[in-house]
Order: sequence, then structure tokens, then C-alpha cells
Amino acid sequence: MKLNSTVTLTLLLLVSMVVAGLVSASWGASLGREALKGITQPDTRPTNNKVGGQAGSVRREELAVLPEEDIIANVKARMNGGTVKEVTPSPSASPKATAPTEAAKSQLPMTATSQDVVLEVKSVRKEGESLVLAVSLRNNGKQPVRFVYDALTVTDDQGQPLKASTDGLPAELPAASSAFPGSISIPANLLGGVQKISLSLPDYPDKRLQLQVSNIPVQ
Repeated sequence: MKLNSTVTLTLLLLVSMVVAGLVSASWGASLGREALKGITQPDTRPTNNKVGGQAGSVRREELAVLPEEDIIANVKARMNGGTVKEVTPSPSASPKATAPTEAAKSQLPMTATSQDVVLEVKSVRKEGESLVLAVSLRNNGKQPVRFVYDALTVTDDQGQPLKASTDGLPAELPAASSAFPGSISIPANLLGGVQKISLSLPDYPDKRLQLQVSNIPVQ
């Protein structure tokens, strides 16, 4: 009989604990819902920003520079009661940001000749952190010519010297040779605001010839 009373008491305690846990959980959930009532998650989707950005770009694309002559003519016509003609953007009013590049392309290649030796600058291009000039050397004479490229001088349009390195150019040009291709590299960070550069290369050791190419466009 004593054992049955102990078992009964234990069961009652377990049941009480389970009921208390359920009541506590229900009460906590109810309090949580009440506290979060009216609070919503912010809309972090990029849809609105994207739409706004597209609208902004559309508005920017709609901006156009109109010819001044047509605008003045329309104003005069409106003041005199005449017919106003439609004004359309003029092709000549488009931005000229590519003009320097086109000018640079039209001026190349550039060559310099001294005592039958020819230095040709074929192209100028940006490659990584350097400005690279594609060049070639050719000897049309009857005697070989030697070069030391430490003697190569590169200057900007203000006459300031620029650091440069060569690649692929031969130390000696044989007589009656074909063109030897190579490159001259200049760190791009040295060319801020520079429009044109010049090259000067003498032979070694006599310096009887001087190859000079001036005003090479680098835009």
C-alpha cells in the first residue's frame, strides 16, 4: 500500500510538470505574438531600386544636345507667329570623347630614319598598368648597327623624361636586314595629362646616328 502511494505521487508530479510546461509555452507564444503585432519585415528586394535606376538611365538617355541655330530659328518663328519646325539633335552635337583616340589612330604608324636605319612606331595601346608602343627596327644599310637600350630617351610633351623599358628589340641590326619587331613599355601612372611623347635612340658606341620620333599621340 505504501508503494502504491509513492507511485501515485510521482505520477501526479510528472503530470503537473507536463501541464505547467504546456501552459508556460502557450503563454510565452501568446506574449510573443502580441509583442510582434504590427511589426513587418522591411522590403529588401532590389526591385524598386532597379526600376528607379532604369528610369534614371532612361531619363539620362533622353537628354540630347540640340543645335543652337534651330532653337533660335524656332524662337523667332514663334514670336512672329510662323511655323515652328521640329528640332532634332544634330550629329555634330554628339560628344567628342573619341576624337583624340581617332586622331591617334590616324597619325600612326610614325617613322624615323637615320643613315639607312628605320625606327617605326606602329601602334599605341594600354596593357595592364603600362602604355605599350609596338615598334620595329630595320637596317637598310651595308654595315651592322649596335644599340644599347639604356640609352633610349622617352620624354613627355613638356620635355620631362619618362621611365621606359624595351622588349624584343635586337642588340645588333645586321646589314640589309628585315624589320625586327619589339615593344617599348611606359608605366601608365607616369602619363597623367600627357598627350604626346617623343623617342630618341642613338647607336652604340659611336652615336653616329640618332633615331627620333616626336609627338607620338598616347590618348
